[in-house]
Amino acid sequence: MKLRPVLLVVVLLTGFYVATTHLASTGALAPLLSALHLGSGSNGGNAPIGAFDLNVASAAPSFDNEEQQNIAVYKKALPSVVNITSTEVRFDFFYGPVPQSGQGSGFILNKDGLILTNNHVINNAQRVEVTLSDKHKYKATVVTVDKSHDLALLKISAPNLVPATLAESSSGLTVGQRVYAIGNPFGLSGTMTRGIISAIRSIRGPENNPIEDAIQTDASVNPGNSGGPLLNSRGEVIGITTMIASNGADQSSGIGFAIPINTAKAVLDDFAKYGRVRRPTLDIVSIPISPDIAQQIGLAADYGVLIERVLPGGAAEKAGLHGGTQRAYEGNTPVMLGGDLIVAFDGKEIANPQDLSAEMNAKRAGDTVTITVFRGHRKMDVRVTLSDAKDKALGPQA
Repeated sequence: MKLRPVLLVVVLLTGFYVATTHLASTGALAPLLSALHLGSGSNGGNAPIGAFDLNVASAAPSFDNEEQQNIAVYKKALPSVVNITSTEVRFDFFYGPVPQSGQGSGFILNKDGLILTNNHVINNAQRVEVTLSDKHKYKATVVTVDKSHDLALLKISAPNLVPATLAESSSGLTVGQRVYAIGNPFGLSGTMTRGIISAIRSIRGPENNPIEDAIQTDASVNPGNSGGPLLNSRGEVIGITTMIASNGADQSSGIGFAIPINTAKAVLDDFAKYGRVRRPTLDIVSIPISPDIAQQIGLAADYGVLIERVLPGGAAEKAGLHGGTQRAYEGNTPVMLGGDLIVAFDGKEIANPQDLSAEMNAKRAGDTVTITVFRGHRKMDVRVTLSDAKDKALGPQA
């Protein structure tokens, strides 16, 4: 009888040994251990854990006035904005053709399929494709380009096009005014960013072309935005996004520039009338005048545009306007002083180069205008027939 407890202990120990060495290694104990684990109160496995107590709004929130305006601008402008893909064929070291694609933006001008974009978006391209906001793609033809203003006119054949609404004028734009940019940065179609007008200033464009009265904005602009619209708070196009100030970085730095819509309208008008741009010019090299400079060199007025040089055979020289005769230096830059000081254009005051540019944009090559100048301290009017800037070298001239 004393052997029975001993046998029971041996059986138990044998069973424990088999369970821990054989069954555990094969995973046969996993269901049992899982059940024991769940029974301990932890949330293992896939068992239901009951309803959550969440704080959920009773209704979808309404948009505030600012959000409503953002949405309204986007909905109005988006159908007019297009994505442009240009393909240029280059050749490798072994003269094998290597297609290279670039992307940009543009916007629809009319139901006939005319599209405005930057020239640098499609420059040297052998094939151009346009993708609408509804994702449909169309082959585009290049109608004409204006390299001096970095603008290009494309055409597609597509139904139900939605033209953009152009602002009446860009001459009344104000620093601090809210603006919106819609385009395809990095190929991300239909992207809208918002900012303000940071400044109105003259700059050099991507092809070193002069852009007068360029709209500077802090709305985020990146590669792929070029050629897209810059909009006011009514969804009207006030400019064509054209470049970023990047300090060598290929991304937004918070400083973007757009060609003003007044310039684009003048170019489009020339396209319609002549098939090319007839950009008027005075054929002068000039420098702006401030009160400090006027005082230093003894000018008769503390504002205006000083003619530094008249180009040989140009409009100004033919009309009898005078360039400078005295060499001086502005910092390390040599300038010629003693020329005529332009203070009015057809009776409108010219305080700076931007004023002169605005008046010139309203004219055409071949127009005759009255230029009011100070020659020394004598005020006089000079009749000038504007010449055509076509095929003339770009430079700091008007």
